[in-house]
Amino acid sequence: MTDLSDRMPAALSRRGLFQGAGAMALGAGLTGTAHAQDAQGLRGNINHSVARWTFGDMALEDLCLMARQLGLGAIDLCGPDDWPVLAEHGLASSMCNGAEISLEDGWADAANHDALTDRYLRHIDLVAGAGHVNLICFSGNRRGMSDQEGLENCARGLERILPAARSAGVVLQMELLNSRVDHPDYLCDRSAWGVALCEALGSDHFRLLYDIYHMQIMEGDVIRTITDHHRWFGHYHTAGNPGRNEPDDRQELHYPAICRAIRDTGFDGWIAQEFVPSDPRTAARSLRQAVLSCDV
Repeated sequence: MTDLSDRMPAALSRRGLFQGAGAMALGAGLTGTAHAQDAQGLRGNINHSVARWTFGDMALEDLCLMARQLGLGAIDLCGPDDWPVLAEHGLASSMCNGAEISLEDGWADAANHDALTDRYLRHIDLVAGAGHVNLICFSGNRRGMSDQEGLENCARGLERILPAARSAGVVLQMELLNSRVDHPDYLCDRSAWGVALCEALGSDHFRLLYDIYHMQIMEGDVIRTITDHHRWFGHYHTAGNPGRNEPDDRQELHYPAICRAIRDTGFDGWIAQEFVPSDPRTAARSLRQAVLSCDV
């Protein structure tokens, strides 16, 4: 997995998270039987996942147990070393990673194309061999180039690996990130630019990872964007704004309405919770509430 430590919440701890998990289980009476009932209580319209990095201080084995208890079907942003653990728990890797160089050094810089091509061709085979579908990629930073130059560079580079992705049944997903708060100078920072890249490539094996938190910061108008351009969105991430904490009533995004809009497009991919719990002691309860708020 490429170093995503800039995303890692320092306050999270395994002990604190499981204090929250224990409190949730006690309050809800989640025994083995109730676990099944809780999972069955989800409506079945949304495929739920959770990002690995937001629970980075928790052992993956324990996160898998929590995910199963809550009725989730996958863990997001996992690499090859993680996949056997997920498989042991009957969980998918909803968004695979590990082929990228970094968030900053991506396909927009032609100097990266040879290295990225080698890395992605190897990783596409690994993803397909493990039975997964989605593989994340990044534009990287702008570094003075225009939107058009960056788009053309990305298209030329990605065209080198799209035949392999198509043959393997793998879908490359470029993440939309904000350049205003979290990732200064990142190029793929607006939906319109990402959609233009999708149209230039014209492949079912290239889509956008629409991060709701990031796009709220950059452009807002989330539901209209999803409704108008959903054909290009292959995956969704959640988090509250401002603060990137729980998607609850303390922030400006209303996730039930957003997820209804996603559902109504006929989307059958994954919606992954990618918020940073505001209190590690109640992180498991926060995850459960976030999943329920998106379960429309």
